[in-house]
Amino acid sequence: MRSGVQRGAIAVVQVFGLAVWFSVSAVVPTLRQEWGISAAAAVWLTGSVQLGFVAGAVGSSLLNLADRIRPHLLLAVSAALAAGWTLLLAGLVDGMATAIPLRFLTGMCLAGVYPVGMKLMASWAPSRGRGLAMGLLIAALTIGSALPHLIGGLGSLPWRAVLVAAACTGLLGALVAATVVRPGPHLAASAAVHNPRYALTMFTERGPRLANLGYFGHMWELYALWTWIPTFLLASEAGRNLPASTGITVFVTIGIAGAVGCLLGGWGADRYGRSPAAVAALVISGACCVLSPLAFDAGPGVLVVFCVVWGAAVIADSGVFSTSLSEAADPRFVGTALTAQTAIGFALTVVSIQLVPLLAAAVGWRFAFLLLAPGPFVGAIAMGRLGARLAR
Repeated sequence: MRSGVQRGAIAVVQVFGLAVWFSVSAVVPTLRQEWGISAAAAVWLTGSVQLGFVAGAVGSSLLNLADRIRPHLLLAVSAALAAGWTLLLAGLVDGMATAIPLRFLTGMCLAGVYPVGMKLMASWAPSRGRGLAMGLLIAALTIGSALPHLIGGLGSLPWRAVLVAAACTGLLGALVAATVVRPGPHLAASAAVHNPRYALTMFTERGPRLANLGYFGHMWELYALWTWIPTFLLASEAGRNLPASTGITVFVTIGIAGAVGCLLGGWGADRYGRSPAAVAALVISGACCVLSPLAFDAGPGVLVVFCVVWGAAVIADSGVFSTSLSEAADPRFVGTALTAQTAIGFALTVVSIQLVPLLAAAVGWRFAFLLLAPGPFVGAIAMGRLGARLAR
């Protein structure tokens, strides 16, 4: 009973704490008009968060913070600080010069929310049920990341009000982390050992290396899709004729479909194995990349169904990689391994997020997502090899 309560509380913290992640991205159209910035400049409102996350994750890995500080306290403080930087942006900022540093700091703090949440969830899940537990965590991440789109899509709120709502949600998540969340019995008792080199030495082990390669291919696609799916929809004639606003459509794609996909992926990982579940999701999402030019010109109904399938597949495997690494890495340094994995993965997202609009400027948004296809297909090959290795 207690494990169920703790898993639920950790998931709630992820939903609330990560609401600030895409809070500014959800209001970019308004900011472009009000601040007079180009699309290329607006990219950095998301890119700076990703870079901040990488910096925070690298620092946390080198210092083994996720393995040396009581994880629920690190989670609470990180969520509160991320919300605080967002509140400051909402209240005082009127341009990119101040917004970018604040978004960078927000990303740094989020490096203490997502990876630490993964470690806490793993601490409450035995190996046989860890896939579904991680699926629940990633489902919470998708809903939290998409929440600002829902807040903005339900009414004509000023952009500052959207940010304040997201920040207040994050503060509530910090409160839950501090008062309810606690580490579970599957947390390694020797986790306080300091070994900053493990962030790199884990790549010398074939199991963690293949799990990481699968994750990196997945990340090449994921955040670029999440960042640019609103623009893709607006550029499509079918997207312009959708019955619901773009914000709500994006929330359904990322939040609802993504959450369902995460739970299905986690269940599949426990039922059929980590590698088969990951390969299935990667192949489906890679196929969606390839088929995206056809969906671009399809009718509104077909486009919505396509986005829902893609939104579910693109995130369904995320918890599988976390589960695989948590089981393959040295149990004393699971937090460090997960944080290093996410640091490198998010560094890749900065590149793909930047390249998609450049390709769109050259060939149009119809073909822009073709750039993402190599990621999931490379990831599928790596996870297939991992599955073959484990089957021996």
